[in-house]
Amino acid sequence: MSEPEPRPRREETPYLSHIVGDALRDVAEKRLLELIRKEPVPRHLAIIMDGNRRFARAEGLNVKDGHARGRDTLEGLLDWCLDLEIRILTVYALSTENLSRSREELDGLMDLFDKALRDIAVDERVHRHEIRVRVIGNREILPARVQEAIRIAEQATDHYSKYLYNVALGYGGRDEIVEAIRDLAREVRDGRLAPEQIDSAEVSRHLYTKDLPDPDLIFRTSGEERISNFLLWQSAYSELYFSDVLWPGLTRLDFLRAIRSFQERRRRYGT
Repeated sequence: MSEPEPRPRREETPYLSHIVGDALRDVAEKRLLELIRKEPVPRHLAIIMDGNRRFARAEGLNVKDGHARGRDTLEGLLDWCLDLEIRILTVYALSTENLSRSREELDGLMDLFDKALRDIAVDERVHRHEIRVRVIGNREILPARVQEAIRIAEQATDHYSKYLYNVALGYGGRDEIVEAIRDLAREVRDGRLAPEQIDSAEVSRHLYTKDLPDPDLIFRTSGEERISNFLLWQSAYSELYFSDVLWPGLTRLDFLRAIRSFQERRRRYGT
């Protein structure tokens, strides 16, 4: 009697794999949320959104579409922060170094900034949660249409204070410190400040972030482990978290892992 032929192995379909993956992710998110809600979250979260162009290349997209996908991720991030009641969010959207990129890429970015800022001014979520929107950086180097969009967004939300959403545009940490030094020098020259009165508090008072606490956590995507001229003065005691994921591919689970990592650290401040 011949042996029965083995039954063909049933191949797992991509659809089934997708369902299983989503289910496992949901379980992981739920568990992380349970842990996170038991501990303090960062009061001020700062994010270096890196990897749009590499994501576009990997997905076969053009650069403009890569930046658009990054914008969508930022929309999700705002919801995630609201859910955890992270009160202050600062995102690095455009550095002074980025201004050396091609004219075509910069034009596309400015279009995105223009539209996004005007949308913020009428965003129901922004007004429901009383989010104040502010742009930090040298706005004078930005196109006039973006400067006008900034004015519209800031004016529409300047009476809010429950949440603070800061967008770093045309921003450079060294430039910010240099400008603060210039302001201090003018005050000394004019007799309004003695050199001996200059301390760290005086320097902080002249920064773009003068009315904000320093970031508790700086989170960078894309696998790069540096802060790239972002909040150089303010990050002296910030916790740093680096993720290999490219910014447009960031998931809620990635975000929760960063917050949980922050909670598991003991901040010593030199003690």
